[in-house]
Amino acid sequence: MAQKGENALKELPRNLWVVSATSFLMDVSSEMVINILPLFLSSVLGVKTNIIGLIEGIAEATSSVLKVFSGWLSDKLKSRKALTVVGYALSAIAKPFFYLASTWEAVAAIRWADRVGKGIRTAPRDALLADDVKEEHRGLAFGLHRAADTAGAMLGLLIAAFVVWRMQAGSAALKEQTFRTIVLISMIPAFLAVLVLAFGAKEVKPSGEAQKTRITFKGLGKNFITFMIIVGIFDLGNSSDAFLVLRAEDRGMTILQILLMLAVFNFIYAAVSAPAGNLSDRLGRRKVIIGGWIVYALIYLGFGLAQTAVHVGVLYVLYGFYYGLTYGTAKAMVADLVPVELRGTAYGTYNAILGILDFPASLIAGLLWSGVGGWQGFGPSAPFFFGSALALIAAVIFIFWKPQPANALE
Repeated sequence: MAQKGENALKELPRNLWVVSATSFLMDVSSEMVINILPLFLSSVLGVKTNIIGLIEGIAEATSSVLKVFSGWLSDKLKSRKALTVVGYALSAIAKPFFYLASTWEAVAAIRWADRVGKGIRTAPRDALLADDVKEEHRGLAFGLHRAADTAGAMLGLLIAAFVVWRMQAGSAALKEQTFRTIVLISMIPAFLAVLVLAFGAKEVKPSGEAQKTRITFKGLGKNFITFMIIVGIFDLGNSSDAFLVLRAEDRGMTILQILLMLAVFNFIYAAVSAPAGNLSDRLGRRKVIIGGWIVYALIYLGFGLAQTAVHVGVLYVLYGFYYGLTYGTAKAMVADLVPVELRGTAYGTYNAILGILDFPASLIAGLLWSGVGGWQGFGPSAPFFFGSALALIAAVIFIFWKPQPANALE
């Protein structure tokens, strides 16, 4: 079994390692800033949770439209690399402006620009990987990419935690100068990521035999559409992880404790991703995804019931198992379900639908938590009970749905 794993690693292409290194560096940069951004908005700028949910929802929804177009364009042009580089570059350029932001409107605009970059790069990047990797190693490849991405997130969080420890150890609330110092440091890996991708990646022709299929959404097929409906049900209850950070703060965690918690979460996420992807190559994607969704439902139920900072900390670490099991596996399944020449369109559609649903998901979570106008909402537990229920519903539907074996790995 070990020999098989070693052989599979040797057969993985250069693009996988280059794209993984790029994702690692960009996530070092992004996670330093994005995870403390809700705390900057709430503690420094005094923004309420419903506005934070609105900012996150609009940012993700904005990038979603671009994901469809960018994926379709990469199919049309038969070029993945250029769009991927442009997307990473735009996100890198947006980073320094967080240093200057002093209103929630400015933060929202910068977050929007960053997500535009993500919208441009995501589908072509995923299609580039799927084109260059053999089908039998697809789950492993996406798992390794996700592991590198998440390892970068862990390192970014540890760097942020070190800065917080040096500048405000023991302080429960994030200070403005701490946030701006972290932003400055985050610029270095962001621009390195763009350079690695621009000079290291190469365009490739898709592996396998492509058929002459018109680049249309109809061509994606019934299996893919059904898959997206099920995933959409799940994602409607999967609000921004900003609410988990706010939940940790609500239960009494300091900013330093939150950053260390997130770092351990990302360690678990990175450690699980590649083995889970490899497992999906052997056992089938559905089984692994269903298992991940059940884990999610139980953990979100726990977040709703959590009474102390310790409860939240343990649950957030375990939350890494859900991500490790499902994130790379779901992306590998997208490639299983669609024709080779429609992968860019498929990844654009997949990421776009999830991004669009992030807006109502985050908005619903914010409203359930703190209400709007004269309505006070149901309190901090409500968004997590809602997410848990939808995850269980999606898992049950997925159990009874069986895609055609010819189009999906079972």
